[in-house]
Amino acid sequence: MNSHRLELSLVNEAAAKIDPVFLYSPQFIHEPLSKLLGCTLILKIEVVNPIRCFKGRGADFLVTKSQEQELVCASAGNFGQAMAFACRKAKKKFFVFASVNANPLKIERMKELGAEVILIGNDFDAAKEEARHFAVKNNLRFVEDGLDIETLCGAATIGLELTNEFKKLDAVLVPLGNGALLNGVARVVKEKNPAANLVAVQASGAPAMIESWKTNTLVQHDAIQTIADGIGVRVPIAQALKDMNGWVDEGLLVSENSILQAIKLLHRQTGLVVEPSGAVGIAALLENKEKFKDQMVATILCGGNMTETQMHEWL
Repeated sequence: MNSHRLELSLVNEAAAKIDPVFLYSPQFIHEPLSKLLGCTLILKIEVVNPIRCFKGRGADFLVTKSQEQELVCASAGNFGQAMAFACRKAKKKFFVFASVNANPLKIERMKELGAEVILIGNDFDAAKEEARHFAVKNNLRFVEDGLDIETLCGAATIGLELTNEFKKLDAVLVPLGNGALLNGVARVVKEKNPAANLVAVQASGAPAMIESWKTNTLVQHDAIQTIADGIGVRVPIAQALKDMNGWVDEGLLVSENSILQAIKLLHRQTGLVVEPSGAVGIAALLENKEKFKDQMVATILCGGNMTETQMHEWL
């Protein structure tokens, strides 16, 4: 394995400092899903906390460590909620840029948590460009999920919790957006269990990260076509791709149909509402049953923010 910029000592510091409301999320073998999918399936459930996603871990650690009184980020919605939650607690001013097409529930929640929300651009990456300009113009810190090391630290605590309980994992399927979740989890899982197959999963309608990683070139797309807005990245972060090298074993792209099937299956079998981005690991298992047959497989249900309309349509 290559060296990694994330030091394990920093992960341990994060585990000690992150707001306990985000830590020690449920993790267990789900027997009915294991039977259906032909493997021993461990679910790591990150949807039962105040912002219904894993990003509270990294955001809380980042805001706790930051000296700045005003912070800026771009978000498809979940990271923005996490930052807003942490900034409100720390009494810091927070600006978040989101696309005009972002999930209305996530936008509303960011506002309720005290963020100043600026809606601009047709997608996440367009909003991100505007956020970066705004930060430079106003001499503020621009926080970038997947680039700032604290975001990886937060996700890495998920890997710590998983490997502390499940010593032998054959495969770990992780949703891939900007890379914080994948790279944080990979850092810890591979350290503790080098033989584990670390699998990145993206929607086939937003494949830029996996395409870039596989070809070792920066692949950008003009548009994305997926319901998995939380991992809908057009413009990859170069550092996140570098972090994947030597630590991630495989990249899988899944169809929209499989993602919808996975959402419904999770709702039926667990009673949970899991947004498309959080269900792609299950979608990958649906599409690759033979590949993971009889293996001990973990996946992270990383978010559960759906609008009422989406729930009505998809569930």
